[in-house]
Amino acid sequence: MANFVTPVSGGLRTALRHLGAGYLAAGHRPVLVVPGPEHRDEWTEQGRVVTLPGPRVPGTGGYRVLRDRRRLAALLEELAPDRLEVSDRTTLRWTGAWARAHGVRSMMVSHESATGVLGAWGVPDGTARRLADRLNSRTARDYDTVLCTTAWAAEEFERIGARNVERAPLGVDLAVMRPECHDPSLRAELADPQQVLLVMCSRLSGEKRPERALEALAELRRRHRVPAVLAVAGTGPLRARLERQADELRLPVRFLGHLAERSEVAALLATADAVIAPGPVETFGLAALETLACGTPVAVSRSSALPQVIGRAGLAAADTGDGFASAVRELLDRPEAERRAAARARAEEFSWDAATAAFLTAHRAARHSPVPASTPAPTDAPVPTDAPVPAVPATG
Repeated sequence: MANFVTPVSGGLRTALRHLGAGYLAAGHRPVLVVPGPEHRDEWTEQGRVVTLPGPRVPGTGGYRVLRDRRRLAALLEELAPDRLEVSDRTTLRWTGAWARAHGVRSMMVSHESATGVLGAWGVPDGTARRLADRLNSRTARDYDTVLCTTAWAAEEFERIGARNVERAPLGVDLAVMRPECHDPSLRAELADPQQVLLVMCSRLSGEKRPERALEALAELRRRHRVPAVLAVAGTGPLRARLERQADELRLPVRFLGHLAERSEVAALLATADAVIAPGPVETFGLAALETLACGTPVAVSRSSALPQVIGRAGLAAADTGDGFASAVRELLDRPEAERRAAARARAEEFSWDAATAAFLTAHRAARHSPVPASTPAPTDAPVPTDAPVPAVPATG
């Protein structure tokens, strides 16, 4: 189960889809529970997906949360799971106690740095660290396993002495995201032949620091004399502000909005000369890995886990517009064939098969015979609808 999943896209949604499909292929029966505008229960290529009504989180541009504990607990009782995997260590942390009371092995997946997120919200460093340590101590106590996708993500659990932390990387769809998706017609639409095409593919929200891409573009054009243009794929609460910023600075920026098809994302990433991933609190960064799979180098925040993920296929940038501009300029100075080959080679070290196997190992769940393709679609789960909705504190 997961909270804070965007309605149509995003790294967490992508990971949940691939992991569910992998669990299904390994002979298990995955059920994903997420919030949405209304109740739905359907069978998909990733297994059963149950959507429960959940309120929007103000100021997030569409994120919803599973707030109704009684209804969610009733669904868990009906599902009677053998394993519980949770992707939200704040409002869903109570499910660890539920799992323990019912003899169900549980695992919390850490998709973000609590210290980093609090810092991005403006909490002073010392306070952010203390609050994160308190939250993470409770998480490690409440779940059998805490799974982190990188050493960077695991560090904040290791500093509190948690002994149930395991690591497993995520993966990338190497068949969909590939250099051959380069589209000359798209290149001609977005940039002139003599221009450098930069891309940012990100949710436009505060913790992602998307304004850094515009600042980098300004520095590239002003100080480095690089005739660069920027295409922005994604949407979020900061889009209007970013559009105003681009207009005020007279920057050549195209806001493409949400790209509904994965093939559109692949074409954009493969066509770019370089990609900027400015988020400072990313614990893995699927968008950056997809960029590498498309054969395009990426400049990432040195404060995030991404330098560990991209290796020598990209560059870590200081968290300023000039820092990203300098990193992009250095990437462009590398021979094109060399930088594109290095990007693809690094991405090929990460597959969803390997990621699924690592997650199943952390679950202590063996592979079985695949579930038959004819598995019938589930009927709507009999969950109560008349129960009062209790308030859920932010710390669970």
